[in-house]
Amino acid sequence: MERRLAVILATDVVGYSRLMEADEEATAYTLNICREIIQGLVASHHGRVFGGAGDSAIAEFASPVQAVRCAVAIQRELEAQNVDLPEDRRLRLRIGINLGDVMVEGDCLLGDGVNIAARLEGLAEPGGISIARAVFDQVKKQLDLEYEDLGEHQVKNIAEPVQVYRVLTEPETSGKITRERKRAPQSWKRMALAAVVIVLIGVVGAVSWLRPWEPTIEPASVERIAFPLPDKPSIAVLPFTNLSGDSAQEYFADGMTEDLITDLSKLSDLFVIARNTMFTYKGKVVKVHQVAEDLGVRYVLEGSVRRSGDQIRVNAQLIDAMTGGHIWAERYDGIATDIFAVQDAFLRKIVGALALNLSEGEQAAIASGQTSNLEAREIFQQGWDHYLRYTAEDNAKAAEYFKQAVGLDPAYGRAYSALGMVYVRGCQWRWNKELGLSPSGAFDTGEQYLIKGEEHSSSMTKVAASQMYLYDGKNDKAFTEAARAVALDPNDPEAQVAMGLAMITTGRPEAGLEFVETALRLSPNHPTHYVLAQAMAYFAMHDLEQVVIILSTALERDPGAVDLAPLLAASYARLDQREEARASLELWKPDASHPELRTELAAYHFPFTFSVDREFLDRLNDGLQIAALPQDITVESLMVTLGQGNKSERRTAARTLRHFGPAAKAAVPLLKEYLDDPDLKFEARAALKKINGK
Repeated sequence: MERRLAVILATDVVGYSRLMEADEEATAYTLNICREIIQGLVASHHGRVFGGAGDSAIAEFASPVQAVRCAVAIQRELEAQNVDLPEDRRLRLRIGINLGDVMVEGDCLLGDGVNIAARLEGLAEPGGISIARAVFDQVKKQLDLEYEDLGEHQVKNIAEPVQVYRVLTEPETSGKITRERKRAPQSWKRMALAAVVIVLIGVVGAVSWLRPWEPTIEPASVERIAFPLPDKPSIAVLPFTNLSGDSAQEYFADGMTEDLITDLSKLSDLFVIARNTMFTYKGKVVKVHQVAEDLGVRYVLEGSVRRSGDQIRVNAQLIDAMTGGHIWAERYDGIATDIFAVQDAFLRKIVGALALNLSEGEQAAIASGQTSNLEAREIFQQGWDHYLRYTAEDNAKAAEYFKQAVGLDPAYGRAYSALGMVYVRGCQWRWNKELGLSPSGAFDTGEQYLIKGEEHSSSMTKVAASQMYLYDGKNDKAFTEAARAVALDPNDPEAQVAMGLAMITTGRPEAGLEFVETALRLSPNHPTHYVLAQAMAYFAMHDLEQVVIILSTALERDPGAVDLAPLLAASYARLDQREEARASLELWKPDASHPELRTELAAYHFPFTFSVDREFLDRLNDGLQIAALPQDITVESLMVTLGQGNKSERRTAARTLRHFGPAAKAAVPLLKEYLDDPDLKFEARAALKKINGK
């Protein structure tokens, strides 16, 4: 059974039986309002309700901060609702929040992680919130709240005592603990022994930390750092250097780097820069402090691999870039087939060095989907190299390598998931011809590979599933799969983008933008589809100026990213910057004549056509139509044609005015004159409807 780390929020109505007995109908009505409040606030805080009966509800979140924010919002909203109700009709909730390992059974979560949340709810006061120590540690410095330490509690069916904190929702000092429990003092002998041990550890630790035999590393400058440091340990893994003198071993070294980044990114207590960004440093001589300053991280892992036949030597060191000191260093000499055990050992040493907790769910996630077949891993790495180039041709080449990888290891879950993503792109980006399939054929093939990938579920599997559901217009399912991807791998920028797109396409662009911006932070050197998602959010929010800034900047950085040009052209056109709009279309289709351009636009398929709402598509298509018009066709010239042209010209003018939307307000009186004209009334009504924003 799949396991994962999750934040669980449990709620229950105080005195529900008494309320029902007093007035069953009124209580049921109030409870329905309460459920709507909970459902709405959970969704707006990026969670999902997955259980509960009668007067209770259980929800899952990927973030402790979002869960606590949601709990506070629920209690405040219910308090506001209660103001208008008599005392005997008021519903008050208890809420408990826990961060722990859970088992996944369909859409339901089970296990102690859920049970402890329910027990914490029982310890809360009416209208109150109780949280576990693991949640408190994550939120204590993030939210403007106070917390009261309620000490350890032994709760039903849980072996170990649970440390409980009460959330005080009207703070005077952010992060303040109003009462801390005193721990029992140790005897003087135990304290003396502890002191001796601490001194010894300190001496050994100081020598290990300072490592006087190693060269000094220049510390990073806080003033030069490009991004604020995250509120948890942060790391960048530089591509391992291939010292073999054989370029064929590059994939071996790259695979080790890739696997370490992938495994580390599954740890919720760690912030990990994505592979896309880290491999821009490949083959370059860079200093540790420069990497930390560029990417906004504290720790940098660097290493080298030398392989000769079956023999390998791997060196790795973890550096605190803020001090220039070594945290940990290791060398391994042995045979190549042991590389997977070496990676696992390195991972655990990094976890230990940074004092991170590795839950059972995270251990299972790290093991899931990988291979122990060295040849399969190296062939997969070759395919991955093509996959990350984001072209139709490379996408098709990647598929061939991934198929070879699963041929060598039929249980290679990551390779099946990658194949699923290849065919998702085939239908979504119309890269199907290079795969030798129709769009529907690519969709069906991708679905079959994802079924195999689900046997070894990973963040990539869930991202691919989310994208397939978006392509199929099943937005709710896309949201669910994206949420699971984020839960499995909170550092996967693709999961964050998938969640962002799921929110944007379900009418929540502001919330979606937060996820996309998290992806941009995780991968500062990001692929262009992250930029498209960011621009989509602003387009949905009607902030066209920001769309223009984002897309024009991206195209300056990468002129080959022409898939961004249609949305840019539509935004320029709707801002009445017709010259820039036409230039954007010419960037997209540089050799097309005007008739050819109109044909291309008629066949244009926006990658999210089946999932974005009608209003979004109408504004996009109208903008593209305006961008394609000759510069001498304006609202004023169309009004002249509408008044003086023949029947056919007037119809064409009315149809064209429709695309200008509210910008054609001046034409409204003239169009109204044709509402009773049997030859023009249909076109006139359609134009007026669009101009009036309906």
